[in-house]
Amino acid sequence: MFRSFLVALAALLATPALTAPALAAPPVWTVRDADSEVVLFGAMHVLPKDLDWKPPALDAALARADDLWFEVPMDAAADRRMQDLAGAYGLLPPGQTLTSRLKPRAAARLRDLAQRLDVPMSELERLRPWMAEVRLTTAAFARDQGLAEGGVERRLQAQASPTIARKAFETPDEQMALFAGASEADQVRTLNATVRQLRKDPGAYRRLVAAWSKGDQKALERAVVGGMRKSSPALYRRFIVERNARWMDALQARLAGSGRTVVVVGAGHLLGPDGLPARLRALGYDVEGPR
Repeated sequence: MFRSFLVALAALLATPALTAPALAAPPVWTVRDADSEVVLFGAMHVLPKDLDWKPPALDAALARADDLWFEVPMDAAADRRMQDLAGAYGLLPPGQTLTSRLKPRAAARLRDLAQRLDVPMSELERLRPWMAEVRLTTAAFARDQGLAEGGVERRLQAQASPTIARKAFETPDEQMALFAGASEADQVRTLNATVRQLRKDPGAYRRLVAAWSKGDQKALERAVVGGMRKSSPALYRRFIVERNARWMDALQARLAGSGRTVVVVGAGHLLGPDGLPARLRALGYDVEGPR
């Protein structure tokens, strides 16, 4: 579930039900003080390329923005760095295998899912558990036409005016360290959970996209962070709570200045009591948007 809350958990199977609702309305939050404005938008990192999701409030914010913030840079240099880091941190040492780290039943479930998704076991055996989870989730989403190129950040990076300064909360090295630095026990636990979900609940990704498109906050919170918060509190702290705390420093510094900012991060970072909107409200900022 590493990429889950941002890439967001679950399943496969292409179907016409994956179209956006007639009036797509992913939520937008707006934070204002006397001389600055920050608009927060929760992204789906992987989406069908033809999904029409952009709310008018986001278009309006981008039209007047001075800067656009992502989790990590969206440029070609950052992409190359992430690929290099994935190779460095995502592969097991020579002679070691992924299934040797799994119990027999878990290994059997992994093989079954790999066959369903046409992912070669010879490829998976070389991967650390967190990278195997990313690989399987990516393959599952692709079955439902979910692609990184269709994700919110890629599309906004390409579509937003080049005069808007691009900024990021983390470097590729910092984000990769989050994945690679998790304990192997946690990696195996969440890999097993994701494999079970991908096998048993092929409609989860479609429901997630639908909930996000409709702005269904309760369904989103259950799907994106609820499971992690309950089953892996250490990972929830690592991937959501601690990162949000660091990002708050940058947001407060931005609000202490002047100008207009758009922030686009994974939807999980904006949900619930640990989300950025709730944290800003707790500090007394005027935040418009869902509670």
